[in-house]
Amino acid sequence: MSTSHQPKKSLGQNFLHERVYIDRIVQAIDPQPGDRVVEIGPGQGAITLPLLRRHGALTVIEFDRDLIAPLQAMAEGVGELAIIHRDVLQVDFTALAAGIPIKLAGNLPYNISSPILFHALDHAAAIRDMVFMLQKEVVDRMAAGPGSKVYGRLSVMLQAYCRVVPLFVVPPGAFRPPPKVDSAVVRLVPRDPATVGIDDRKRFADVVRAAFGQRRKTLRNALNGVCTPAQFEAAGVSPDARAEQIEVAAFIRLANAQVS
Repeated sequence: MSTSHQPKKSLGQNFLHERVYIDRIVQAIDPQPGDRVVEIGPGQGAITLPLLRRHGALTVIEFDRDLIAPLQAMAEGVGELAIIHRDVLQVDFTALAAGIPIKLAGNLPYNISSPILFHALDHAAAIRDMVFMLQKEVVDRMAAGPGSKVYGRLSVMLQAYCRVVPLFVVPPGAFRPPPKVDSAVVRLVPRDPATVGIDDRKRFADVVRAAFGQRRKTLRNALNGVCTPAQFEAAGVSPDARAEQIEVAAFIRLANAQVS
């Protein structure tokens, strides 16, 4: 696609152009016959065109009106490209899947990457897997384990519902314009809903949010009014611990704890 489009800072646009990384991302997505593939933020089509050549059909979600016509022109004679011109946070992935779990991919705008991840979690049952490029610092947080300085709410929420697999780092020079930070590609594979073990999704989200909302406090203080001493005991979680010390399974037990 032409490089005449000027990246919009307000939309967090950084367009990938380095062929070696484009090929590695397409290889990671690995579309198979019959897959329903959806790309978030196709931009100037760096990943879109190779995916379309390989798979023949692709749905993309693009918010920037100025990119719609160039994307349509690029796809002519290559494959079937369906373009959804909308804010991705307003897209119902479950409806889009229409009973066929989708493969979700994209170079996520760094300024709204966390809201997109949480939005995808809400539709995890309709998603086969996700391959995203994000700021490396965000991928580090997504994959962090208990005891890490970057282990937090994002880590627990994503790991509760998905297997998180960091794949590779992408340097600033692979983009136009170059961002000030390294990027990284990560794979998220939603867990079978039957094995997640969370009784009440809202209750779990509330417990995790409160626990990390005041991460310097002990859980006894951070979760005051959210979890009772009896619930801590039933879950086998020490109220004297801090949130960053608690593994994902323990947060699930705490959120599930019912004490009569």
